[in-house]
Amino acid sequence: MKLTDLSTVRDIMSRHGVTFRKQYGQNFLINPTVPERIAEAAVASDGTKLGVLEIGPGIGTLTRELAVRADKVVALEIDTALMPILAETLEDCSNVTVINQDVMKTDLAELCQREFTDQGYSLSVAANLPYYITTPILMKLVESRLPLDTITVMIQKEVAARLCAPAGDSEYGAITASLAYYGKVERLFNVPAGCFIPAPKVDSTVIRITLHKQPPVQVRDEQTLFRTIRGAFAQRRKTLANSLTSEFAALGREAIAKAIEKAGLEPSVRGERLGLEDFARLADALDEMQA
Repeated sequence: MKLTDLSTVRDIMSRHGVTFRKQYGQNFLINPTVPERIAEAAVASDGTKLGVLEIGPGIGTLTRELAVRADKVVALEIDTALMPILAETLEDCSNVTVINQDVMKTDLAELCQREFTDQGYSLSVAANLPYYITTPILMKLVESRLPLDTITVMIQKEVAARLCAPAGDSEYGAITASLAYYGKVERLFNVPAGCFIPAPKVDSTVIRITLHKQPPVQVRDEQTLFRTIRGAFAQRRKTLANSLTSEFAALGREAIAKAIEKAGLEPSVRGERLGLEDFARLADALDEMQA
């Protein structure tokens, strides 16, 4: 069954009485090389018992490619209407389990332990993420502290540019610095809008996040680090000292200024100039001020 064939997609959806649902950001791939490349990037390990968690399988296009390369695939699909389609398109994939569940309401730690780690599988994530919920899903994945090797996802091209931007770049932001704490983000390849049905209004990019075994910086308190990052970008046009008051108002401007100085930073610097190590030093200095 060729799930990237336009007539096949339309036939399957017609037979099951299913239409594309905008609230779930459904855009299905009709370029056969794209799911193959995503699957190759997602299942890159040479180890045994390779496990993959897929988010939003749609009609199973990427799922089938993952099933060929991994030992076990668990796919979370929020749309109940797609479950009969997936039962048909994945009928011959004995190593795939589809769960009708919203990833944002799922206890991912419990699911991954039950389906993968308790059974000795390694674990990676693969997905064609809906544009409207990309950041919340990515942050849930990393903040859940799952035993992940990699996260390989297709996202909006502009968002990918933001996630991969270096410090000092105009695209660099709070999400960039926060994700850098959890893993190394790399851009793999672009996917034109014409590779989908229905075609979105923007192009996409496939990125891969390789999770750190240990954080690249050590801090006194992680929550203070993330508050520092959020505060630094709260008011991008203002200096770091002024912007940080959104998160550390209780400290007062004088204490914030002293913390910036203690971290070895210029008082006039702006948040987008700071790398993760800078944020770590600043967070520790602010944490000491709060003690």
